[in-house]
Amino acid sequence: MSVTVRFAPSPTGYIHIGNARTALFNWLFALKNGGRFVLRFDDTDAARSKQEYADQIEKDLHWLGVLPDVIVHQSARFATYDAAVEKLKQAGLLYPCWETSEELERRRKIRLSRRLPPVYGREALKLTDEQKAAYEAEGRKPHWRFLLPNFESDPFVTRRTEVHWDDVVRGPQTVDLASMSDPVLVREDGTYLYTLPSVVDDIELGITHVIRGDDHVTNTGAQIAIFEALGAVAPAFGHHNLLTTSSGEGLSKRTGALSILSLAQEGVEPMAVASLAVLIGTAESVSAVPTMSELAARFEPAATSKSAAKFDPAEVQALNRTLIHNMPFEEARQRLVALGIDGSDAETFWMVVRGNLERLADAAQWWSIVREGPLVRQQFNAEDLAFLTTAFENLPAEPWDTTTWKAWTDALKELTGRKGKSLFMPLRLALTGREQGPELADLLPLLGREGTLARRP
Repeated sequence: MSVTVRFAPSPTGYIHIGNARTALFNWLFALKNGGRFVLRFDDTDAARSKQEYADQIEKDLHWLGVLPDVIVHQSARFATYDAAVEKLKQAGLLYPCWETSEELERRRKIRLSRRLPPVYGREALKLTDEQKAAYEAEGRKPHWRFLLPNFESDPFVTRRTEVHWDDVVRGPQTVDLASMSDPVLVREDGTYLYTLPSVVDDIELGITHVIRGDDHVTNTGAQIAIFEALGAVAPAFGHHNLLTTSSGEGLSKRTGALSILSLAQEGVEPMAVASLAVLIGTAESVSAVPTMSELAARFEPAATSKSAAKFDPAEVQALNRTLIHNMPFEEARQRLVALGIDGSDAETFWMVVRGNLERLADAAQWWSIVREGPLVRQQFNAEDLAFLTTAFENLPAEPWDTTTWKAWTDALKELTGRKGKSLFMPLRLALTGREQGPELADLLPLLGREGTLARRP
């Protein structure tokens, strides 16, 4: 069976760089193995799920370079989940429970006070038909739990029941089902929790590898048991470490922290985000990787650390600058044209200015400076103004090339006695209106003698 992976976001907010990590781990795993990538929207929570978020998630993935082969919405698959529920009920593996959250919390505290593990004691299995009818008469609705296979014959006498898997990221893993409560699969209102629809979809869609955050490690054992209860072989699992802010806080879609949408709107390069999201917290050094194929070549799930990875958003900006400063003209060409940067000197212009850009879009300002002059005319004191008058009166004759700047400034040193910053800064301000920017030796041929004279204060 060919490798098939999935990314399963809930469309309840904008995905952030931590979500992108999971999506990219799956996408790169599929690329390395010639597999398929499924985008599955876990949108069974109708109250919180919104189409606008689903649409944006698709756009965000496309922006990152992740192109799903299949897109599925869980909200369209309730009949399939209902059938799985009936199968588990008929097998006696899904049982109704009437406890309220307050009653469950009280029992949990009692067990803890007795130094017992705070797992559900399966009290609902002891209820008589009369007791069940009494609860129903009160108007209570049951929630439904999956009966874990952690006993021989008596469900009230559990025994250590180990579930093993060779984790794609973490290596050999073991979970003891006796240490867990029977998971709730169906709520009192009949809606589904994450677990059952996820397992059913993984079976139906032929998912071979589930790669997700390590906050899911503990419930993997229960999910494997559900796969087997439904007559299926569980996929391979991989659990990568989570990303946190530099202060150690978790990322949340609800707060919009470092959302992919906001990063794209800021003009950050997709591969800057992808490089950081994939390489941080691994044995690989974090560096700006220019293409997804190169990132796939460096991607090794087993090289991921087991501890959470802290990062600073400034790292994204540093990677972004590296990508821009090294971007070939052919890669930038169409985006430059969209900014109005076109013509026979567009390539030369790009090679001159790219090393000074924070964002590719910043090239538009430099194009305006080259073509039309400083965005803001500078005011000079009398001494600098006199120096600039001398400078512009002694411009070299054309043709101009990258040696013209040195010839011009060498002559000005002899004429005025100025050197260093007092020589170069007034010239830079007069020519560009900025204290920093591209090397003037490279910029001057783009301005030309006529364009330079036009900037005379």
